[in-house]
Amino acid sequence: MLTELIVENVAVIEKANICFSKGLNVLTGETGAGKSLLIDSINAIAGQRTSRDIVRHGEKKAVIWAEFTEIGKSTSCLLQQLGYEYDGNLIIQREISEDGTSRCKINQKPATVTSVREVCNNLINIHGQHDSQQMLNPENHIHILDNYANIEHLTDEYRKLFESNNSLKKELKDLLEDEEENRRASELLRYEIDEINRANLDADEYEELIEKRNILRNSERIINTLNGILGLLTDDENNRDILALVYETAESFGEISKFSDEFEILKQEIEENYYSLKDISERVRNHLESFDLDSNHLLEVEERIDFINSLRRKYGNSIGDILTYKNESESKLERIEYSDYHIKSLGETISENDKILHDKALEISERRKSSAESMAVKVISELKYLNMSGATFEVLITPCEICRNGIEQIEFYLSANIGEPPKPFSKIASGGELARMMLAIKNVIAEKDPVDTLIFDEIDSGVSGNSAYKIGEKLKQSARTRQTICVTHSAQIASFADNHLLISKEVKNDRTFTSVSGLDLEERKRELARIISGDSITDISLKHADEMLINADKHRKIK
Repeated sequence: MLTELIVENVAVIEKANICFSKGLNVLTGETGAGKSLLIDSINAIAGQRTSRDIVRHGEKKAVIWAEFTEIGKSTSCLLQQLGYEYDGNLIIQREISEDGTSRCKINQKPATVTSVREVCNNLINIHGQHDSQQMLNPENHIHILDNYANIEHLTDEYRKLFESNNSLKKELKDLLEDEEENRRASELLRYEIDEINRANLDADEYEELIEKRNILRNSERIINTLNGILGLLTDDENNRDILALVYETAESFGEISKFSDEFEILKQEIEENYYSLKDISERVRNHLESFDLDSNHLLEVEERIDFINSLRRKYGNSIGDILTYKNESESKLERIEYSDYHIKSLGETISENDKILHDKALEISERRKSSAESMAVKVISELKYLNMSGATFEVLITPCEICRNGIEQIEFYLSANIGEPPKPFSKIASGGELARMMLAIKNVIAEKDPVDTLIFDEIDSGVSGNSAYKIGEKLKQSARTRQTICVTHSAQIASFADNHLLISKEVKNDRTFTSVSGLDLEERKRELARIISGDSITDISLKHADEMLINADKHRKIK
């Protein structure tokens, strides 16, 4: 249960330390005193979304600290699974900075908001004014029935499979829509891949062909020039060609090399040049002997270049680009061919999932039908206790096409008076009827809810007189088995408190401050009188308050 709540710098609350007890804890105070801020603080501790607006003006951050004791085994096991130690006390802390960021801790160890929310789902159940409005939406009714039927684990599994199967169906639909386009694409890809393969391209081929074409186009000029070079090197009739002159020079240095090492070095260098020139002359001669003057060869080279250029225009600027295009096309073709197999496989998986979903939906439907009747009986019993003796409550189950919620729609119907036909909740005009309906359903569901603490924020909305007294009795009854915290404007409900807390505010130096204090018996009497008569507490209102406390006294202490 929640034993202590410390709130710092939350809006008008500079600092408040609230101690809760077992049984029924009631919070009262003037409108605007900050009662809802305490509920907001508990929501923050429970991992719900918060706003930076919660931070008190002029402060850097808001801090909320909560202590829980006597937690259940499932919660202690969850803490261990999440890696948090538990020694009998559970401390949850949350800081909200002025920039909107927040930090959480569980037993002094950093925690994510998700982890905090998961832990607190087992600890507290908060019913706020917004929940009553949600009750008017029939889309929420199916979740309430599933909660009562204790089949949320089944519906979660069902919805996950349903959504997964819907994704597969969309994927299959897209594939089938693309099937004709894929067929045309695969034909084109096969043609292109075959054309590139038949070309038998080599990565360096294009540059070599360009060079060969340049040589063949200028063959006459090249031959004449090479013949001239060869003549200079070797063919002088008087032995005055370059090779002969270089050789003769080397011989001359050889004659004087015995006089100086430098002459020997020069001789060797000239000999090296001689052999280099001789090698050049041989290579020139080989070029001349191997030169191809066949015009057909030039035609073949130009045709090959034109063919490669046509491929370049289609597939890429270079042969490397063309080969890359071919590899990518082969991958695309492989994916398209795989899609045929994938379509078949998807269809089989979807059919299997449809059968599983149908079976699960039938199981869920049977559980809902069997639970709907018992839930209706219990809710009617609760309503009678809450001063709605002529009320009728029905759970309308309407078959529908299979959807994410199963094979039926659920809607709650209520007749508040004898002789009136049941109507949808959205047609309920009275806020008091809706409040009591909400409490009745909460009490019925609470029988199967493992949480330690129930929190009600203004459950008395639109209710007064004997009906409010009955709500107080029902809250007191609930508090016998689990801690109950209630924010109320009703003196009748407040009279049943085991622990009555007053929320008050005052203005100091142009700043508003909210405080929370526990009330003794006499203080409780005056607070009830204030609620009854307003700011002017009278003897009559004090007497009325005293009577309320006496009437509620038989419930006041938890045995």
